[in-house]
Amino acid sequence: MIETGELMGSIADELTSVLGPGKVLQDESALAAYAVDQAPVLDYQLPLAVVFAGSVSDVQETVRTCAAHNVPIVPRGAGTGVSGGAHASEGSVVLSLERMNRILDLNPDDETAVVEPGVVNADLNDAAARHGLMFAPDPASFRTSTIGGNVATNAGGLRCAKYGVTRDSVLALDVVLADGSLIHTGHQTFKGVAGYDLTGLFVGSEGTLGIVVGVTVRLKYLSREVHTIAAFYPDFRQAAAGVLAVGRSRVQPAIMELLDGGSLTQLDEIHGSDLASRGASLLLIQTDGFGAAAEADVVREVLAAGGAVVTTEASAEAEDLVELRRNSRGVEVDDQYRVGEDVAVPRSRLVGYVAALESLAEVHDVKLKVVAHAGDGNLHPTFWVDRVNDQVDADAMRRLNKALDASIAVALDMGGTITGEHGVGQYKLRWLGLEQPEPIRELQHRIKELFDPAGLLNPGKAI
Repeated sequence: MIETGELMGSIADELTSVLGPGKVLQDESALAAYAVDQAPVLDYQLPLAVVFAGSVSDVQETVRTCAAHNVPIVPRGAGTGVSGGAHASEGSVVLSLERMNRILDLNPDDETAVVEPGVVNADLNDAAARHGLMFAPDPASFRTSTIGGNVATNAGGLRCAKYGVTRDSVLALDVVLADGSLIHTGHQTFKGVAGYDLTGLFVGSEGTLGIVVGVTVRLKYLSREVHTIAAFYPDFRQAAAGVLAVGRSRVQPAIMELLDGGSLTQLDEIHGSDLASRGASLLLIQTDGFGAAAEADVVREVLAAGGAVVTTEASAEAEDLVELRRNSRGVEVDDQYRVGEDVAVPRSRLVGYVAALESLAEVHDVKLKVVAHAGDGNLHPTFWVDRVNDQVDADAMRRLNKALDASIAVALDMGGTITGEHGVGQYKLRWLGLEQPEPIRELQHRIKELFDPAGLLNPGKAI
């Protein structure tokens, strides 16, 4: 039996021989840096090596070499995920795609772009903006997250209320399969229903079915007119009710973001703003397009009628508010003491779910703050317990986990889901069986076995 140290040396040597110098790292600092993403760590593992692919052929050679040695592969983008989808598995090689960062084509007439997986979301948007276009998926981490990572988790973000999630903007994919072969799925056209939708299957599969090495995306028009409305409320539940009121007015905002008092206070502490002094909850809405002004007028009227203090923001403050919302997760990284969740419920249940979260925090004696992509019912409640001298007692951890479990159970009872946009990864596997019955999970495992019979692509994640 080959010992871990021997395997580490042999696989790294062979990968270096195949890929060339500068693409395989084994030093301890690199292994530690690429061992985890931003999710809580359940089972810390150092990879055998970190590979930096610079081309499709690099990915293919890495897959073939690892397959020959029965070594698992964990694909990775920027490591901004928060569900453990890029945590290293035992005895694995982490395959970083961050160096594959070229925009291969941008066609303003077809309104499409072809990119490598390591292209940063913000860089694609900067390039598209020169043609009056944008890549609609808009995660809070857009300045660092990559398109490949967006595809892996079917990321959403602030603009998804109007423009949808990543799957709605992906037309085609280039994917390296578990045997090292390369396939192309999808089409260059906006419409196309030939055969099964393999593109849709790969989007959100978290690298468990194949490794995405190319993405063809549909671009949307960049709005020339944007209006931002900030509505401050005396409590969070009333603000959640404002979301439903806007929906009943049949106005479709591009952005509908909801922040509770704890989130406002934290933002004030970090950025020196004064949001908490203006209300106990903030509903931040943007309308865009040629009808933005008329839609904004309707929204202001509806929200004011519901008890909000509605402001007509100057453009500079409007941009500041949106930017503050993007940073509303704060400066912390999730760990076992502080867990940011990612549940979604039908919008009609939003007020009830917010009330349930507040009750759960009180019952289990844990801290809570909530932000939400309220336009589509996707909430990010963060539960945490305080540490004393960097320690948390067993009772506090028990209370924290009970609050987390209960928040998931309530969301499912309301017809919701355990993850709206962050993916299952490693961390949410504990709850997957509550949402998906065994026949569905068995079918998914059969699909996994079809694409990856040896189980080497990102094992222990997603399903």
